[in-house]
Amino acid sequence: MAKGDAGKPKGKTSAYAYFVKTCREEHKKKNPDIPVNFADFSKKCAGRWKTMSPKEKSKFEEMAKNDKARYDQEMVNYNPEKNPAKRGKKAKKDPNMPRRPPSGFFLFCSEKRPSIKAQYPNIGIGDVAKKLGEMWNNLTDSEKQPYVAKSNKLKDKYKKDLADYKKGSLGGGDKASKASSKDDDDDEDDDEEEEEDEDDEDEDDE
Repeated sequence: MAKGDAGKPKGKTSAYAYFVKTCREEHKKKNPDIPVNFADFSKKCAGRWKTMSPKEKSKFEEMAKNDKARYDQEMVNYNPEKNPAKRGKKAKKDPNMPRRPPSGFFLFCSEKRPSIKAQYPNIGIGDVAKKLGEMWNNLTDSEKQPYVAKSNKLKDKYKKDLADYKKGSLGGGDKASKASSKDDDDDEDDDEEEEEDEDDEDEDDE
């Protein structure tokens, strides 16, 4: 989780990190009174991981895949501008600036989320995201195609609208170009933060 931003979704957990976590839990059950020597423990985990078959690893890879789906879904609903820790850090974006289009996966989630919530009214956002991720992963390429095609169509429109915005036809002129450039920089910063969050999460689990 990013420092100073308690509202940001928890970073993604890798398959190996889930494996280490499982090893740690097994150790605690078998030896509850023996403290873990993390240096030796990490080496043993790394050794076991290297010798595991793809089938044995698939369990942890599936867990990582579901957690990525959870993270992606929570990031859709995450708005750093609403977080007090983020206020004043970034310039407010021009409301006239075109909004980035959602991916095919997010379009799928928007369509299926109501039915999941209706079917499982008591589960949290993270569990809803996991179920949506599982549903998406079980779709064939042809079943995903309508959502991907719609996303690509929205991307084409976004590019056109953004080009018009930069030229000032949507009410910006030079200011619009600067704001758009600032928006791209912010997106790059967010990507870097997400990568750092994932690295931090993996280091914590190992």
